[in-house]
Amino acid sequence: MYSRNWGGRSIKRDAHYYAILAFCQACGFKKEAAYQVAYASQFVDDAKVNHIVLKENTHLEHDRIDNKPSFFNMATCHSYFRIKTFNYEAMINNTTAFHFVPGCKGENFSRKLRCAKESPVILDLLQEVLQKDDLIKLGIVLHVYADSYSHQGFSGILSKVNDIKECKVKTKGLPVFFDRVIQLLKRLDRNRYEAFFDSAVPAYGHGQALDYPDCPYLTWSYQYDYSDEFRGSYKRVEINNPKRYKQAFTKIQKHLKAYLENHPQYRDTEIGFQDFDILMDALVAKTTDGSRERNWRKLLMAQGLFGIGDLDWITYDDTRWLREAFANFEAKKFHERKVEEVELADGFANSHWYRFYLAVKWYKSRFFQYCTKYQLVIPR
Repeated sequence: MYSRNWGGRSIKRDAHYYAILAFCQACGFKKEAAYQVAYASQFVDDAKVNHIVLKENTHLEHDRIDNKPSFFNMATCHSYFRIKTFNYEAMINNTTAFHFVPGCKGENFSRKLRCAKESPVILDLLQEVLQKDDLIKLGIVLHVYADSYSHQGFSGILSKVNDIKECKVKTKGLPVFFDRVIQLLKRLDRNRYEAFFDSAVPAYGHGQALDYPDCPYLTWSYQYDYSDEFRGSYKRVEINNPKRYKQAFTKIQKHLKAYLENHPQYRDTEIGFQDFDILMDALVAKTTDGSRERNWRKLLMAQGLFGIGDLDWITYDDTRWLREAFANFEAKKFHERKVEEVELADGFANSHWYRFYLAVKWYKSRFFQYCTKYQLVIPR
């Protein structure tokens, strides 16, 4: 259902979907509301389609590309191994905006683009979305907020900021596939490995750190050039992912409760969950990706947050919103960047996907405005 890549977008669904779903429900959200927030959060990692050409005109908000009714510029991620996606527009509109929100600090443009936890940009977006009656916008912003913790220190464009070395896993006995392969290659020929890796893996996102930032259970380290002029002054930093993820979700718990205070229509008054420590333990559990998702599903039911009849909600499917929105979904290649001759399903105006499309348009506009507010002008 998803592909592994090194470019920066999270490949893990356990945090952006299952943990968000669990924390929403535990904080008192109704099941349907919790599902919408969690799905929007995870779909940020799966919304690759950037241009949909409609078979017929529509009265709904849309774009016109080459004089054809279209939905355009709504992707929030892309395939990072495809050369076509190595362009400035994709890096800024997708990778930077949704996965490496800039910290806006530093002496130059590259430094200002470096992601920082709770950057002023994401905090302003969060405060705005907490006032809005829009669960999908909330989910999108929570994804970016969580990434500001896990991706801090890296940038969403090809940059010397991301050119690191000596990346090492510290925690022992963990299922980190890439690390096992890398250690084997290093033992065979360390010098050749270093030369190959430096030339083969671009300094894009956290590509040179592999998927380490997206493993909540991992402690790892790397060296980076801390000098303003990138003069080769390296120092090592140790990253404690369990600490980062717990900090992020402690704050997310607080923000979810604040959202319910502002929008009590989404509250389930019968929920009185208190044991958030068990959710934190599940968040940083040391096991494989598949096992982590299965553990979340078991936990959600064992804690009474969801039941056996809620399997559609507690099993993520990255095509669900697309299938609901487009009548000829099965006949089209929705895994491509552009899809043509698309037919809208009945009730499309109220579909989750169309609401996600509108929310992405809102987010991109506000993101660039807030960057400018903090003296980071990103050319577009």
